[in-house]
Amino acid sequence: MRVTGVGHAGMRFETTGGSVLCDPWVNPTFFASWVPFPDNTQLDWDALGDVDYLYVSHLHRDHFDAVNLRDHVSKDARVLLPDYPTDELENELRELGFRHFVRTESGVPQELDGGLRFMITSLKGPGDGPIGDSALSLDDGTARIVDQNDAHPLDIPKLLEFGAYDAHFTQFSGAIWWPMVYDLPKAAKREFARRKRIGQEDRAMRYIREVGAPHIFPTAGPPCFLDDELFRWNGLGYEGVEDESIFTDQWEFLGRMRELGQESGSSQQGHLLLPGTTAEIGHGTVDDLTHPVSDAEIETIFLDKERYLRDFAERARPAIEAQKAQWAAPQPDILRQLKEWIEPLMKRADHMCDGIGGPVRIDLHGMPDDTPGVDEDGTLSLAFDFTAREIRIYNGEQARYRWGMPATLVQTNIATGEVDWSNSLFLSVRFTATRVGQYNEYLYTFFKCLSEERMDYVENWYDAQNDDGRDIELDGWAVQARCPHLSADLSKFGAVDGEVLTCTLHNWKFNLRTGRCLTSAGHEIRAQKLGD
Repeated sequence: MRVTGVGHAGMRFETTGGSVLCDPWVNPTFFASWVPFPDNTQLDWDALGDVDYLYVSHLHRDHFDAVNLRDHVSKDARVLLPDYPTDELENELRELGFRHFVRTESGVPQELDGGLRFMITSLKGPGDGPIGDSALSLDDGTARIVDQNDAHPLDIPKLLEFGAYDAHFTQFSGAIWWPMVYDLPKAAKREFARRKRIGQEDRAMRYIREVGAPHIFPTAGPPCFLDDELFRWNGLGYEGVEDESIFTDQWEFLGRMRELGQESGSSQQGHLLLPGTTAEIGHGTVDDLTHPVSDAEIETIFLDKERYLRDFAERARPAIEAQKAQWAAPQPDILRQLKEWIEPLMKRADHMCDGIGGPVRIDLHGMPDDTPGVDEDGTLSLAFDFTAREIRIYNGEQARYRWGMPATLVQTNIATGEVDWSNSLFLSVRFTATRVGQYNEYLYTFFKCLSEERMDYVENWYDAQNDDGRDIELDGWAVQARCPHLSADLSKFGAVDGEVLTCTLHNWKFNLRTGRCLTSAGHEIRAQKLGD
């Protein structure tokens, strides 16, 4: 089986049963903030897109690049379609001209023409993409691989029922805005960012150990930030960053893998997959790994990163400015537009509104002077009152959560009908945030679900997550078997330190003595000290 890296989570597999293109992303996204790293614009996308099969793992725009899919991927390709609770992914692909779909059942192997065996493991919780994320397993008789990308499968034994893997393609660098956009002291922001990087690396290493493939390709991250106002988020190693970025690059993670492997005696081997890198994967082997650039150029990318990114930014500037030119101008009646769209959804979202439990202040900057309620600086402050299920002018009441954002981004989401603000506006990191107290999962989940179909699905999902009453024993504690967050199996992902339980899948923490979740409001755990 031959693999070609195409950037970020993207790759193309040449198998005995046909070619498979996965997650081909090339254009700036999330309001022109994210760009694939390293640069993949030089690839022959028409040739890469001439394939038998297409797999798009989920709808995040660093995986679903509508322009690239429309312009460069053959519409004769058969789409390997994850088993999701909504038809959004299929509908968007059909709008781009794709018409051949292979439907799947999550976790069930299937065989394609030519004997290519595959399985898609679909995740369907609110924390999994925008209502879905997935992993792809392929087996053509010469090699067996798993493309995990962003997915966090809960049932590793089920994933391994497909067979022992020869190569594992896995996410290692996160996709979140915490703590970068938050108003925090610099020392605190640096420390939170450091913890986030370590947590992401630890989660990746846990999956690597659990899957057990001998060869590892770190993929699905990080992006780079080429707009001048966002350049500081590009990672460590040069002046001005001050360690506040959460992003680890491929070179850094491979170094970490080597360190941990030496400590544990692991024989698992990591490989760098650049855009254009090719390799031959066999049973337990990776041969003929060839990069498209010299060793000296690779060192420039990762060890002289600022110079590389400054040059890349100049090349990318026209594409970034072209996207910015398409953003919508704020309208004086933006409050009316938001009320008409979002208030009916609030009334359908009892779990989330009750979980948020109060008003969220949103300051829209750059509003027209004739906007009702705007201040002299051009800022319109709104209260999204989740208790009253209404949106109104902010009147000075206490709000635990406060966001500040360019009004043009909100107006653009209104104009395009963007139903997932968490994975558009928020991932752009073009906003600021403050909060009092813990992270609130319900708040950001609400803004992933700005359609009736999504809102109803997630509310029903929360209804179904009631504790089933089963307990397990962990380090002297009787604990409910499933994590209250997203139902991870705590017998596999639970780790106890004193009276604190950590679910290592998403690094959520719980006080076992009190049952209180230490990571987010709500989500109490049932636990009892054995012998008490």
